[in-house]
Amino acid sequence: MIWNPRAEAQSPTDRAALQLTRLQETIAWAVGRIPFYWERLGAARVDRLDDLARLPFTLKSDLREHYPFGLFAVPREEIVRIHASSGTKGKPTVVGYTASDMDTWREVMARTIVAAGGRRGDLLQNAFGYGLFTGGLGFHQAAELIGMTVVPASSGNTARQCLLLRDFKPAALCATPSFALHIAEILAEQGSKPEQLGLRYGMFGAEPWTDGVRRALEAGLGCPAYDIYGLSEIIGPGVSGECEAREGLHIADDHFLPEIIDPRSGEPLGAGQQGELVLTTLTKRAMPLIRYRTGDVTTLTTTPCRCGRTSARMARLVGRADDMLIIKGVNVYPSEVEGALLGVADLVPQYLLVVDRTAALARVEIQVEPAAAFLERCASVAPDHPAVGKLRSEVAARLKAALGLSVEVTLVSPRTIPRSEGKAVRVVERT
Repeated sequence: MIWNPRAEAQSPTDRAALQLTRLQETIAWAVGRIPFYWERLGAARVDRLDDLARLPFTLKSDLREHYPFGLFAVPREEIVRIHASSGTKGKPTVVGYTASDMDTWREVMARTIVAAGGRRGDLLQNAFGYGLFTGGLGFHQAAELIGMTVVPASSGNTARQCLLLRDFKPAALCATPSFALHIAEILAEQGSKPEQLGLRYGMFGAEPWTDGVRRALEAGLGCPAYDIYGLSEIIGPGVSGECEAREGLHIADDHFLPEIIDPRSGEPLGAGQQGELVLTTLTKRAMPLIRYRTGDVTTLTTTPCRCGRTSARMARLVGRADDMLIIKGVNVYPSEVEGALLGVADLVPQYLLVVDRTAALARVEIQVEPAAAFLERCASVAPDHPAVGKLRSEVAARLKAALGLSVEVTLVSPRTIPRSEGKAVRVVERT
């Protein structure tokens, strides 16, 4: 079932023509209403989609410098909703929505849910946070548009989440992957079997996650796990999501025009080349963004998908460009660490990457917890235990092969690494 066949399965020619028309309208709208874009773009002309690459980027720092409402294209009285980031790295980025923007958000998010298997009448347990974070309300409003029944559990209160899953038996769960892993872990400790939950599909996002985490989620929850992508600056969740083929995340590119650039030079990259995702809003009226650098690293493809949708697809995120660590001259993404660790059956998907830069050469330590089956065999995580030493050596070898870097591996006791009820913190840098 396709939520909007006319939009999602249109021909490439029709799609490109629609994108160009909407791009030209968006540039005119932004230049005519936002001083920042008047100064930045001036009399810029875009006669072809390729001309977009000649325009300057919009950066997250631009949003912070115009905090709170300096990039709004409409009077504040026409804004019906405001969301904002957490502001952990400075002032929060504030975004606004007109009534038409809210219609767009519900539409693209409804497409995303349906692509993952959502149907009218399904019961959805929404474990994304509600409030200034866009996740909870983004899923909620789209699910109601489809005709689903929403349980607004919000994030946190893991015991209540487990109770609702067991008693309500929802068709779907949505959450950050790290919180969903925590829920699955508690369910297992309580003796619940995945098949007893009755989940038909799970939708997870708001942080990069690997195929190893996907396997752990599917084993722990007993259902397929689908990747959902979005960011508040563009719309919130609903920018893209996996269909049931799971061969990339379909971008709602009739509303959000994607590009891939080299993170360092800013030059455009071709299809299949890994780089930073740049998005231009095509229909947003409250706060249009032109060539917004997301910081997320991925690839794009426009090859046909067997589901029938013809939109561009992005690969699952490698990570964020600003999350990349340079350790002893080697570029390291946390997702590469995660991928290597989750290939080891004797580990659980809980780890911490500790980078100590206080010495002349950075020291890297991976703290990871052993699985219950390992503890049943040796009942210890003491460094001098033979089984612990063997497991540490195996993990260190896998990490060196994956990263090209020697690291120190420490097996820690169960529950040592903090669990997350939102976005997980996987990296600690000591300087």
